[in-house]
Amino acid sequence: MKNLSKLQKLLNLLIQLVIFVMTYLYIYHQVLQKADLSSLQVALKTDLLKPEFQTGLLLVATLMLVNWSVEAVKWKYLIGKVEEVSFINAFQAVLTGISVSSFIPNRVGEFFGRIFILKTASRIEGILITVVGSISQLLITVIMGSVALLVFIPQYLSTSGFAHGYLYHSLIVLVLSLDFLLVGLFFKLSFLTTLKERILQNGLRRLRKFFRVFAFYHNREMGMVLLLSFTRYLVFSTQFYLLLLLFDVRIPYFNALVLIAIIYLVMAIIPTIALTELGIRGSVALYIFGLYFGQHVPMTGKNSLGVFAASTLLWMINLGIPTLIGTLFVFRLRFFRKISPDGNS
Repeated sequence: MKNLSKLQKLLNLLIQLVIFVMTYLYIYHQVLQKADLSSLQVALKTDLLKPEFQTGLLLVATLMLVNWSVEAVKWKYLIGKVEEVSFINAFQAVLTGISVSSFIPNRVGEFFGRIFILKTASRIEGILITVVGSISQLLITVIMGSVALLVFIPQYLSTSGFAHGYLYHSLIVLVLSLDFLLVGLFFKLSFLTTLKERILQNGLRRLRKFFRVFAFYHNREMGMVLLLSFTRYLVFSTQFYLLLLLFDVRIPYFNALVLIAIIYLVMAIIPTIALTELGIRGSVALYIFGLYFGQHVPMTGKNSLGVFAASTLLWMINLGIPTLIGTLFVFRLRFFRKISPDGNS
C-alpha cells in the first residue's frame, strides 16, 4: 500500500511538472516567437507614458480580475451541488484550468484543471457540471453574436441584395427561433437524465448515475448561471471597448458592441488552441472592424494598428496573465486520491 502511495505521489508530481513546462513552452513559442508584438510595441511606445492611458489600462486589468472572479462564483455555485468549495479555491481552480487549457484544443483543459481540486466529489460529475457552466457561456456568446449579426447585415453589408427583402426577414425569424430553442434546451438539460437511459446500455450502465447532475438544477438556478455568464460577457466586451478607446479607435459604444459580439461569435466557432487565438483573434478583429470603417470612414493605418493592439493586449491581459498565474496553482492539483486502509480511494 505504501509503495502504491509513493508511486501515486511520484506520478502526480510528474504530471504537474509536465503541465507547468508545457504551459511555459507554449507561451514562449506562440507569443514570443509567433505573435506580431512589434505592432503592439509601436502602439504602446508613447501611449504607455500617458497618465490617462495608465489609468485606463489599470481599469482593464481590474476588470480581468472581475471577469474571472465572476467565473469562479459561477463554478462555485454549480459545483456546490456535489462539494462545497471556497471562493479562493474556486478562483484558483479557474486559473489552473486556464493554464491547463493553454495547450489543449478548444480549452478542454479547463475541465481537467478544475476538477482535480475536488476532494470528495466524483470527478466525472465535476466535469459534467463544469460543462454546464461552459455551455451557459457559449449560449450567451451565440445569442449575442447572432443578434449582432442581424444588426450588422443591413448596416454594414447594405450593398448586398441579401441585406434586405424576404431572405433577410427569414433569417431574422430563423435566428431568433434558434436562440429561443437553445435557451429552452438549456433550461431543460434535465432531459439528458432521461435520454441516457436509452443511450447508455449494458457495459455503460455504470455511467448512468453521473448524468443525474443535469437534474440537479432548477430553472431559477439555471437562470442565475445564465445571468453570471451574461455578466462575464459584458465585462470582457467592455474591456475590449476600453482598449479601443485607449488606442484612439473612435467608434460609438453600441456599434463597438455589435462588432465585438460578432468577433466573439466567430472565435467560438473556430476550433483553436487557446494560445493560437492570439493571431486568429487579431485577424478576425481587423476584418470585422474593416467592414465597419469601410462603410463609414476609411480604415486608416492608425485604426488598423489600434484594433490589432487592442485585440492583442486584451488577450494578454485576460488569458496570458491568468495562464501564468495559474501555473502557480498547478502543484496543488491531486490527480490521485489517497488510498484508504480498505483499498478504496
